[in-house]
Amino acid sequence: MASINATTSSGIVATADNTGQLQLQSAGTTIATISSTGLTMNSGNIIQASGAAPTFSAYTAGTGATLGTGATKVTYDTEEWDTNNNFASSRFTPTVAGYYQINAQIQPNNSYTGGFIAIYKNGSSYKNGTFANTAITFGGFTVSSIVYCNGTTDYIEIYGAFTSSQPTNAGSNFSWFNGCFLRSA
Repeated sequence: MASINATTSSGIVATADNTGQLQLQSAGTTIATISSTGLTMNSGNIIQASGAAPTFSAYTAGTGATLGTGATKVTYDTEEWDTNNNFASSRFTPTVAGYYQINAQIQPNNSYTGGFIAIYKNGSSYKNGTFANTAITFGGFTVSSIVYCNGTTDYIEIYGAFTSSQPTNAGSNFSWFNGCFLRSA
């Protein structure tokens, strides 16, 4: 890794290589590393390069997954945006490790007597959102949480259920799923 080191004995010392990364040092201690993904400070904070921080938004445009009484993966078939190509098949798989704000909503196509929504991480329930077990004539179920993802194998999906089997309501303001990178670990 190339470096620029501000020393007390020799002044500025530059070391070259071909890794494409540059370390900024003071008296031999690394303060920051610059790479194609951004600037990482020694404390672990990162300033992302333009376009490198994953963010996405998708919604149900066609007939959504029919949800019954058991937890079922929700179908979000239309992307509004996906800045880092991390959203596919109703699954968000970020390639940058860090904390993500995840939000979702499902709305049944008809009146219903209850249901729920949840964020699933790596195929398991992670955070539960709205839950209702009484009759509702209109409205949706929402969930929102901050989720840590390791940038390699972690993925996020949305699951839900209604007490009477029916599809989710289509439209970008009815059944949607979005998220954005907040910061590195």
